[in-house]
Amino acid sequence: MTSAVFDSACRRCDRLAEFLDQVKLQHPDYFCRPVPAFGAPDPGLLVVGLAPGMHGANASGRPFTGDHAGILLYRTLHKYGFASAPGSTSADDGLRLIDCRITNAVKCLPPQNKPSGGEIKQCREYLCSELNNFRSGGVVLALGSIAHKSVVAAFGQRQKEAVFGHAVEHAMPRGITLIDSYHCSRYNTQTRRLTTAMFEHVFSRARALLA
Repeated sequence: MTSAVFDSACRRCDRLAEFLDQVKLQHPDYFCRPVPAFGAPDPGLLVVGLAPGMHGANASGRPFTGDHAGILLYRTLHKYGFASAPGSTSADDGLRLIDCRITNAVKCLPPQNKPSGGEIKQCREYLCSELNNFRSGGVVLALGSIAHKSVVAAFGQRQKEAVFGHAVEHAMPRGITLIDSYHCSRYNTQTRRLTTAMFEHVFSRARALLA
């Protein structure tokens, strides 16, 4: 898979670009562009989500900021020493990530939070670039199966040899460990598919691997 440097003006996916234009008309103060990664430039931990949320990252311009999923994520990052504060409220709130960076498999808001296979593949060039520059021996934490599959594909690995499962670990090239987690979405936390203890377990493991 080829790689590409992140483009904040990217409009390669017609459906996503048109959808962002529509959302911008409805919410003129929203970010409504491809959302850049956030955090340390050379991290030991890279967290990969699915895509920006309508009223979260798409509004704020920072991954997992302003929506329900970010509440558990940033609280957990802070608990394990990866964030300077337990919450992320806006892109200018002064929050710093420590040895950690957050990105998404798809950089633009998709309708119904469901990107197409083609859109995921198109955006994977940016993920490839991020992973190519990622520290050897680091930890990638994939939130959900789509993020997991995109990371595996970006590394050029076979999907059947790295099957998604919560807290499952996979050896990737350059000594990098991929850890899976159920996504910290409102649905998963409210249905208890993902509990706080389950989520904290994967971050505890990431911290132990980096230590």
